[in-house]
Amino acid sequence: MFKPKTLHFRQPAGTSRGVYTERKIWLVYIRDINNPTHVGVGECAPLPNLSCDDLPDYEDILIDACNIVSRTGHTDIDELRPYPSMLFGLETALLHCQRGSWQLFDTPFSRGEEGIPINGLIWMGSFEEMNKRIEDKLAQGFRCIKLKIGAIDFDNELALLKKIRSRFGKETVELRVDANGAFAPEDALSKLEALSQFDIHSIEQPIRAGQWKEMARLCCHTPLPIALDEELIGIKKPQDKSELLDTISPQYIILKPSLHGGMKGTREWIDQANKRNIGSWITSALESNIGLNAIANLAADIYGPGITMPQGLGTGALFTDNIELDGCKLQIVDCKLMRI
Repeated sequence: MFKPKTLHFRQPAGTSRGVYTERKIWLVYIRDINNPTHVGVGECAPLPNLSCDDLPDYEDILIDACNIVSRTGHTDIDELRPYPSMLFGLETALLHCQRGSWQLFDTPFSRGEEGIPINGLIWMGSFEEMNKRIEDKLAQGFRCIKLKIGAIDFDNELALLKKIRSRFGKETVELRVDANGAFAPEDALSKLEALSQFDIHSIEQPIRAGQWKEMARLCCHTPLPIALDEELIGIKKPQDKSELLDTISPQYIILKPSLHGGMKGTREWIDQANKRNIGSWITSALESNIGLNAIANLAADIYGPGITMPQGLGTGALFTDNIELDGCKLQIVDCKLMRI
Protein backbone atom coordinates (compact mmCIF):
# COMPACT_ATOMS: atom_id res chain seq x y z
CA MET A 1 0.00 0.00 0.00
CA PHE A 2 1.03 3.64 -0.23
CA LYS A 3 -0.14 7.07 0.80
CA PRO A 4 0.75 10.56 -0.48
CA LYS A 5 2.24 13.21 1.76
CA THR A 6 3.13 16.85 1.23
CA LEU A 7 6.24 18.33 2.88
CA HIS A 8 6.70 22.07 3.35
CA PHE A 9 10.00 23.91 2.95
CA ARG A 10 11.24 26.13 5.76
CA GLN A 11 12.38 28.59 3.11
CA PRO A 12 11.67 28.65 -0.64
CA ALA A 13 14.22 26.50 -2.47
CA GLY A 14 15.33 28.22 -5.68
CA THR A 15 16.46 26.15 -8.66
CA SER A 16 16.87 26.83 -12.36
CA ARG A 17 13.44 25.24 -12.84
CA GLY A 18 11.65 27.51 -10.41
CA VAL A 19 11.15 27.82 -6.68
CA TYR A 20 9.89 24.97 -4.48
CA THR A 21 7.72 25.78 -1.47
CA GLU A 22 6.34 22.29 -0.96
CA ARG A 23 7.22 18.74 -1.97
CA LYS A 24 4.84 15.86 -2.70
CA ILE A 25 6.01 12.35 -1.93
CA TRP A 26 4.43 8.90 -1.68
CA LEU A 27 5.21 6.55 1.21
CA VAL A 28 5.09 2.85 0.31
CA TYR A 29 4.64 0.09 2.88
CA ILE A 30 5.71 -3.56 2.70
CA ARG A 31 4.62 -6.11 5.32
CA ASP A 32 6.32 -9.48 5.89
CA ILE A 33 3.53 -12.05 5.65
CA ASN A 34 5.58 -14.44 7.82
CA ASN A 35 6.15 -11.78 10.46
CA PRO A 36 3.35 -9.20 10.34
CA THR A 37 5.10 -6.97 12.87
CA HIS A 38 7.82 -6.25 10.29
CA VAL A 39 6.66 -3.35 8.14
CA GLY A 40 9.04 -1.57 5.79
CA VAL A 41 8.57 2.00 4.64
CA GLY A 42 10.06 3.63 1.57
CA GLU A 43 9.78 7.01 -0.11
CA CYS A 44 8.84 7.59 -3.74
CA ALA A 45 9.65 11.21 -4.56
CA PRO A 46 9.73 12.24 -8.23
CA LEU A 47 10.88 15.78 -8.92
CA PRO A 48 8.38 17.80 -11.00
CA ASN A 49 9.53 18.51 -14.55
CA LEU A 50 12.76 16.58 -13.99
CA SER A 51 12.20 12.92 -13.07
CA CYS A 52 11.60 10.61 -16.01
CA ASP A 53 8.72 9.11 -14.03
CA ASP A 54 7.06 12.42 -13.18
CA LEU A 55 3.88 11.24 -14.88
CA PRO A 56 0.21 12.31 -14.66
CA ASP A 57 -0.84 8.73 -13.84
CA TYR A 58 1.92 8.27 -11.23
CA GLU A 59 -0.35 6.67 -8.63
CA ASP A 60 -1.80 4.16 -11.11
CA ILE A 61 1.70 3.08 -12.14
CA LEU A 62 2.79 2.94 -8.49
CA ILE A 63 -0.08 0.53 -7.78
CA ASP A 64 1.23 -1.75 -10.54
CA ALA A 65 4.81 -1.45 -9.24
CA CYS A 66 3.70 -2.38 -5.71
CA ASN A 67 1.81 -5.37 -7.10
CA ILE A 68 4.92 -6.55 -8.95
CA VAL A 69 7.02 -6.48 -5.79
CA SER A 70 4.21 -8.09 -3.77
CA ARG A 71 3.99 -10.90 -6.33
CA THR A 72 7.73 -11.52 -6.76
CA GLY A 73 9.10 -10.52 -3.37
CA HIS A 74 11.97 -8.52 -4.85
CA THR A 75 12.79 -5.40 -6.90
CA ASP A 76 15.42 -6.83 -9.25
CA ILE A 77 13.05 -6.53 -12.19
CA ASP A 78 13.53 -4.81 -15.55
CA GLU A 79 9.86 -3.79 -15.50
CA LEU A 80 10.69 -1.25 -12.78
CA ARG A 81 13.66 0.39 -14.54
CA PRO A 82 11.54 3.10 -16.22
CA TYR A 83 10.33 4.30 -12.79
CA PRO A 84 13.41 5.13 -10.69
CA SER A 85 11.64 7.03 -7.90
CA MET A 86 9.22 4.13 -7.42
CA LEU A 87 12.02 1.59 -7.59
CA PHE A 88 14.04 3.48 -4.97
CA GLY A 89 11.07 3.69 -2.61
CA LEU A 90 10.28 0.00 -2.98
CA GLU A 91 13.95 -1.00 -2.54
CA THR A 92 14.05 1.04 0.67
CA ALA A 93 10.82 -0.44 2.01
CA LEU A 94 11.96 -4.00 1.26
CA LEU A 95 15.32 -3.50 3.01
CA HIS A 96 13.64 -1.82 5.97
CA CYS A 97 11.21 -4.73 6.26
CA GLN A 98 13.92 -7.39 5.93
CA ARG A 99 16.31 -5.82 8.42
CA GLY A 100 13.70 -4.60 10.87
CA SER A 101 15.49 -1.27 11.36
CA TRP A 102 16.63 1.86 9.53
CA GLN A 103 20.14 0.38 9.48
CA LEU A 104 19.75 -0.76 5.88
CA PHE A 105 23.36 -1.92 5.44
CA ASP A 106 25.99 -2.90 7.98
CA THR A 107 28.51 -0.04 7.84
CA PRO A 108 30.28 2.23 10.35
CA PHE A 109 27.84 4.98 9.33
CA SER A 110 24.73 2.87 9.87
CA ARG A 111 26.09 1.79 13.28
CA GLY A 112 26.58 5.43 14.25
CA GLU A 113 30.36 5.06 14.45
CA GLU A 114 31.34 7.59 11.77
CA GLY A 115 29.80 10.37 9.74
CA ILE A 116 29.73 11.10 6.03
CA PRO A 117 31.30 14.44 4.98
CA ILE A 118 28.82 16.65 3.14
CA ASN A 119 28.91 19.88 1.16
CA GLY A 120 27.18 23.06 2.23
CA LEU A 121 24.52 23.83 -0.38
CA ILE A 122 23.87 27.45 -1.45
CA TRP A 123 20.46 27.80 -3.09
CA MET A 124 19.83 30.23 -5.91
CA GLY A 125 18.74 33.73 -4.97
CA SER A 126 19.71 37.35 -5.27
CA PHE A 127 23.34 38.38 -4.84
CA GLU A 128 22.63 39.49 -1.26
CA GLU A 129 20.74 36.29 -0.38
CA MET A 130 23.43 34.02 -1.78
CA ASN A 131 26.19 36.03 -0.12
CA LYS A 132 24.49 35.68 3.28
CA ARG A 133 23.96 31.95 2.78
CA ILE A 134 27.64 31.54 1.91
CA GLU A 135 28.67 33.43 5.04
CA ASP A 136 26.37 31.25 7.13
CA LYS A 137 27.81 28.01 5.73
CA LEU A 138 31.39 29.18 6.22
CA ALA A 139 30.58 30.23 9.79
CA GLN A 140 29.18 26.74 10.42
CA GLY A 141 32.55 25.32 9.43
CA PHE A 142 31.75 23.91 5.99
CA ARG A 143 34.85 23.49 3.88
CA CYS A 144 33.07 22.25 0.77
CA ILE A 145 30.58 24.74 -0.64
CA LYS A 146 28.27 24.04 -3.58
CA LEU A 147 26.65 27.02 -5.32
CA LYS A 148 23.70 26.71 -7.64
CA ILE A 149 24.36 29.24 -10.40
CA GLY A 150 22.46 30.49 -13.41
CA ALA A 151 19.78 32.52 -11.64
CA ILE A 152 21.53 35.88 -11.36
CA ASP A 153 23.93 37.82 -13.58
CA PHE A 154 27.00 35.67 -14.33
CA ASP A 155 29.37 38.50 -13.34
CA ASN A 156 27.69 38.65 -9.94
CA GLU A 157 28.14 34.92 -9.54
CA LEU A 158 31.83 35.31 -10.37
CA ALA A 159 32.00 38.08 -7.76
CA LEU A 160 30.64 35.70 -5.12
CA LEU A 161 33.28 33.12 -5.98
CA LYS A 162 36.00 35.77 -6.00
CA LYS A 163 34.95 36.90 -2.54
CA ILE A 164 35.28 33.36 -1.16
CA ARG A 165 38.66 32.84 -2.82
CA SER A 166 39.96 36.15 -1.48
CA ARG A 167 39.55 34.68 2.01
CA PHE A 168 40.02 30.94 1.53
CA GLY A 169 42.35 29.07 -0.80
CA LYS A 170 41.41 25.79 -2.47
CA GLU A 171 43.25 23.85 0.25
CA THR A 172 40.88 25.36 2.83
CA VAL A 173 37.54 25.55 1.01
CA GLU A 174 36.49 23.34 -1.89
CA LEU A 175 34.14 25.07 -4.33
CA ARG A 176 31.62 23.26 -6.50
CA VAL A 177 29.09 24.91 -8.80
CA ASP A 178 25.93 23.54 -10.36
CA ALA A 179 24.70 25.22 -13.54
CA ASN A 180 21.68 22.90 -14.02
CA GLY A 181 22.16 23.21 -17.79
CA ALA A 182 21.96 27.03 -17.75
CA PHE A 183 24.80 27.73 -20.22
CA ALA A 184 24.34 27.85 -23.98
CA PRO A 185 26.70 25.48 -25.86
CA GLU A 186 28.23 28.34 -27.87
CA ASP A 187 29.44 30.28 -24.83
CA ALA A 188 29.82 27.49 -22.27
CA LEU A 189 33.58 27.09 -22.76
CA SER A 190 34.27 30.78 -22.18
CA LYS A 191 32.20 30.65 -18.98
CA LEU A 192 34.11 27.57 -17.81
CA GLU A 193 37.35 29.46 -18.43
CA ALA A 194 36.07 32.38 -16.35
CA LEU A 195 35.10 30.02 -13.53
CA SER A 196 38.42 28.16 -13.61
CA GLN A 197 40.33 31.16 -12.22
CA PHE A 198 38.74 30.42 -8.85
CA ASP A 199 40.07 26.87 -8.50
CA ILE A 200 36.66 25.24 -8.86
CA HIS A 201 36.54 21.56 -7.94
CA SER A 202 33.86 20.80 -10.55
CA ILE A 203 30.83 22.13 -12.37
CA GLU A 204 27.63 20.12 -12.67
CA GLN A 205 25.77 19.97 -15.94
CA PRO A 206 27.01 23.17 -17.64
CA ILE A 207 24.67 22.75 -20.64
CA ARG A 208 21.24 21.22 -21.05
CA ALA A 209 21.08 17.40 -21.06
CA GLY A 210 20.72 15.49 -24.31
CA GLN A 211 23.47 17.28 -26.27
CA TRP A 212 26.01 14.48 -26.14
CA LYS A 213 28.23 15.81 -28.90
CA GLU A 214 28.48 19.26 -27.35
CA MET A 215 28.96 17.87 -23.85
CA ALA A 216 31.71 15.55 -25.10
CA ARG A 217 33.47 18.54 -26.68
CA LEU A 218 33.24 20.48 -23.42
CA CYS A 219 34.54 17.54 -21.35
CA CYS A 220 37.47 17.20 -23.75
CA HIS A 221 38.50 20.86 -23.65
CA THR A 222 37.26 22.05 -20.27
CA PRO A 223 39.67 23.90 -17.96
CA LEU A 224 37.83 22.49 -14.93
CA PRO A 225 36.25 19.09 -14.23
CA ILE A 226 32.68 18.51 -15.43
CA ALA A 227 30.17 16.36 -13.54
CA LEU A 228 27.07 14.92 -15.18
CA ASP A 229 23.77 14.90 -13.33
CA GLU A 230 20.63 15.56 -15.39
CA GLU A 231 22.42 13.89 -18.32
CA LEU A 232 21.98 10.52 -16.61
CA ILE A 233 18.20 10.78 -16.18
CA GLY A 234 16.23 8.32 -18.27
CA ILE A 235 19.26 6.20 -19.21
CA LYS A 236 18.02 2.84 -17.97
CA LYS A 237 19.87 -0.08 -19.58
CA PRO A 238 23.49 -0.98 -18.67
CA GLN A 239 24.57 -0.86 -22.32
CA ASP A 240 23.13 2.64 -22.70
CA LYS A 241 24.99 3.78 -19.60
CA SER A 242 28.21 2.46 -21.10
CA GLU A 243 27.53 4.26 -24.36
CA LEU A 244 26.90 7.58 -22.63
CA LEU A 245 30.08 7.39 -20.55
CA ASP A 246 32.17 6.30 -23.52
CA THR A 247 30.77 9.06 -25.72
CA ILE A 248 30.98 11.99 -23.29
CA SER A 249 33.90 10.90 -21.02
CA PRO A 250 33.04 13.20 -18.10
CA GLN A 251 35.36 13.73 -15.19
CA TYR A 252 32.61 12.93 -12.64
CA ILE A 253 29.06 11.66 -12.42
CA ILE A 254 26.64 12.53 -9.63
CA LEU A 255 24.03 9.99 -8.59
CA LYS A 256 20.59 10.65 -7.14
CA PRO A 257 18.98 7.24 -6.58
CA SER A 258 15.41 8.51 -7.03
CA LEU A 259 16.40 9.96 -10.43
CA HIS A 260 19.07 7.56 -11.65
CA GLY A 261 17.68 4.07 -11.29
CA GLY A 262 17.19 3.47 -7.60
CA MET A 263 19.84 1.68 -5.56
CA LYS A 264 20.48 -0.90 -8.27
CA GLY A 265 20.84 1.70 -11.01
CA THR A 266 23.12 3.86 -8.86
CA ARG A 267 25.44 0.89 -8.28
CA GLU A 268 25.45 0.17 -12.03
CA TRP A 269 26.42 3.76 -12.86
CA ILE A 270 29.23 3.79 -10.31
CA ASP A 271 30.56 0.40 -11.42
CA GLN A 272 30.65 1.61 -15.03
CA ALA A 273 32.32 4.87 -13.99
CA ASN A 274 34.98 3.09 -11.93
CA LYS A 275 35.96 1.00 -14.95
CA ARG A 276 36.67 4.23 -16.83
CA ASN A 277 38.41 6.09 -13.97
CA ILE A 278 35.48 8.50 -13.73
CA GLY A 279 34.86 9.86 -10.25
CA SER A 280 31.48 9.97 -8.56
CA TRP A 281 29.52 11.01 -5.52
CA ILE A 282 25.94 10.59 -4.32
CA THR A 283 23.39 13.24 -3.42
CA SER A 284 19.83 13.40 -2.19
CA ALA A 285 17.05 15.00 -4.22
CA LEU A 286 14.91 16.82 -1.66
CA GLU A 287 13.63 13.68 0.04
CA SER A 288 12.34 13.39 3.59
CA ASN A 289 14.41 11.68 6.28
CA ILE A 290 13.23 8.30 4.96
CA GLY A 291 14.85 8.85 1.58
CA LEU A 292 17.85 10.69 3.01
CA ASN A 293 18.62 7.85 5.44
CA ALA A 294 18.41 5.30 2.61
CA ILE A 295 20.70 7.36 0.35
CA ALA A 296 23.25 7.89 3.13
CA ASN A 297 23.20 4.16 3.96
CA LEU A 298 23.75 3.40 0.28
CA ALA A 299 26.63 5.86 -0.04
CA ALA A 300 28.33 4.37 3.01
CA ASP A 301 27.92 0.85 1.61
CA ILE A 302 29.25 1.77 -1.85
CA TYR A 303 32.21 3.92 -0.87
CA GLY A 304 33.18 2.05 2.28
CA PRO A 305 34.51 3.25 5.64
CA GLY A 306 36.34 6.55 5.91
CA ILE A 307 34.62 8.44 3.08
CA THR A 308 36.61 11.60 2.28
CA MET A 309 34.72 12.90 -0.78
CA PRO A 310 31.93 15.23 0.44
CA GLN A 311 28.52 13.91 -0.56
CA GLY A 312 25.36 15.95 -1.19
CA LEU A 313 23.38 14.84 1.86
CA GLY A 314 22.67 18.06 3.72
CA THR A 315 18.95 18.30 2.94
CA GLY A 316 17.45 16.90 6.14
CA ALA A 317 16.65 20.28 7.68
CA LEU A 318 14.77 21.65 4.66
CA PHE A 319 11.25 20.83 5.84
CA THR A 320 9.09 22.08 8.68
CA ASP A 321 7.28 18.74 8.83
CA ASN A 322 10.00 16.18 8.09
CA ILE A 323 9.34 12.56 9.03
CA GLU A 324 10.92 11.32 12.25
CA LEU A 325 12.43 7.83 12.13
CA ASP A 326 11.94 5.47 15.08
CA GLY A 327 15.29 4.72 16.68
CA CYS A 328 17.23 6.77 14.13
CA LYS A 329 18.08 10.45 14.11
CA LEU A 330 20.03 12.09 11.31
CA GLN A 331 22.09 15.06 12.40
CA ILE A 332 24.87 17.20 10.95
CA VAL A 333 27.89 17.19 13.26
CA ASP A 334 31.11 18.95 12.25
CA CYS A 335 29.88 19.12 8.64
CA LYS A 336 29.25 15.38 8.54
CA LEU A 337 25.94 13.57 8.40
CA MET A 338 25.70 11.33 11.43
CA ARG A 339 23.24 8.61 12.34
CA ILE A 340 22.55 8.91 16.05
